[in-house]
Amino acid sequence: MEVSYKQYLISNDQSRIDVQTVIDYLARSYWADRRPVETIKQSIRGSLCYGVYFQDEMIGFARVVTDGATMFYLCDAFVLEDYRGQGISKKLVEAIANAPEFEWMTGVLGTRDAHGLYEQFGFARV
Repeated sequence: MEVSYKQYLISNDQSRIDVQTVIDYLARSYWADRRPVETIKQSIRGSLCYGVYFQDEMIGFARVVTDGATMFYLCDAFVLEDYRGQGISKKLVEAIANAPEFEWMTGVLGTRDAHGLYEQFGFARV
């Protein structure tokens, strides 16, 4: 799957994921700052991953864990600080929430600070 948005590309091509960018960002996040590097690498290998690219640089990421039938868990979603405020996060979540493989599934996620973004795509506060 590839979606163009302005000068950005959203892709679920696992081979394009810049693992070091994910490691570096998660190390400074509030939700994964204590997650070991090997755990991050394993989570990427075991998930459906989406990258956002500006030219050839990955500037955004999201990971989806799913049973393939009834639910998906959206996690580790981010856009690098220099690229925020341009609607990129919204387009990334929209691309995932509207993907045919997740169309009939219930989406789950946890956030401390981005409820408004996710509620636009059918996620509910619990």
